[in-house]
This record gives sequence, structure tokens and C-alpha cells, in this order.
Amino acid sequence: MSDDMPSAGVEDTPGEGRTPEAERIEPSAPEEFGLVQVWWGDGKGKTTATLGMGMRAAGHGFRVHMLQFMKGGASSVDAVRGEYNAIAALPGFSYENLGHYGWHGMPDGSDEEKHEAQAQAGLERARELLAGAAEAALDEPIALDGDPDDGVHMLILDEVLYAADRGLLAEDDVLALIDDKPADLELVLSGSHTEPTYLEDRADLITNVRKQAHPIENGQRARRGTEF
Repeated sequence: MSDDMPSAGVEDTPGEGRTPEAERIEPSAPEEFGLVQVWWGDGKGKTTATLGMGMRAAGHGFRVHMLQFMKGGASSVDAVRGEYNAIAALPGFSYENLGHYGWHGMPDGSDEEKHEAQAQAGLERARELLAGAAEAALDEPIALDGDPDDGVHMLILDEVLYAADRGLLAEDDVLALIDDKPADLELVLSGSHTEPTYLEDRADLITNVRKQAHPIENGQRARRGTEF
């Protein structure tokens, strides 16, 4: 395709050389939300990517909530997470965490039954959040400091796919969450080192975050500001 022959339906990038400027965040409503996104893989960056997308949506005045499964961390991770501090300072973005110390299936001394119980609690909580979104007018602005139970424009279920991969949730449970999604809600699912093939025909975007190299292989522990 030549430089002077754009493909059909593609317009030149707008902006006219102007640098975008930050604007005050005011409640707004998305015009094209409603897709299902899946972020999986053995590489670092799945949660980071969903957090970045949530920040972008919140920057447009959309209401965003992140529910974290299995996000307890390890002895190398501090109790205070940088992302939680940043979310607390950002209008329209909220979170809750149902993980605890350690990882399921790892010899780290954590309670396996507690992992399963918290995964099931996360599932019930996700159902509640979806029910709240179903009752809300998602084509209208939502109060930036509103209760997430009253509806959000974007719901991030972080590590829910890891919980399913570990057998703490059934694959059918994840599919049922998609079935219960209101049409205008953007639903983001992340986690799992194993490809969630059961979502191939149910997701609009599937991204495999692949590892080429990771500093943990050379003994590098989690670092403040990059991993937590």
C-alpha cells in the first residue's frame, strides 16, 4: 500500500501535530464498551497490562473496578502495593483483593483449603458485581466515587483464569460469568500460564504474554516499583 493510498475506511491520524494535554477527569460514559478480553501467558505483564487499561479508561471518566483472585504474593512482596496506592489516588478506579499469602500448589506453607475458599468467594463476588452492572445504565456516566455494586463500565477479574487453571474454579464458572455480562460492560479476564482454549470462541481479544527472558531465572527477587 503506497503512502498516498490509504486503505478503505482508514482516515489519516488526527491531531495536526498538536500535543495532547491532560484534562480534568469528569464522569463520562463509553460509546463502544462491551467486549470480553483475555490476557494469559507465562510472561510478566498480564496484571500490569490490565491495570494500564483500567487507568486509561478511568482517565476518560469511565467507572472501573478490579477484583483480584489469588493475588497474595510471597515473602519477597511487601504488604503495600504500588498499584493500590495509585488506584486510591485515581478518580473512578477501585479494587478489592481476595488473595492471601502464598500461591496454590506451591510449597510455601500457605493453606490450600483457604486458597479454594477465597477463589469461591471471588466467584461469588464477581457474580454480585455483574448483577450490579446489569441493573445500571452503562450508557450513562457513573459517579466516580460510587459503590462498584451499583455498576461499573469496566470490570477486571485479575487472576481468575489462574484460579480456573488450578482447579479452584471450574471452566464453566468462568464461561457463566461471560454469559452474565451485560452487553455494554467491558469484561477483562487475566491469569493462567496455560492457554485457556475454552475461551477461544467467547472472547473478542486474546493476548498471550510470552516470556523470552525473566530476571527470576537469575535469582532476582520481586522489586518494589516493578513487581509490586
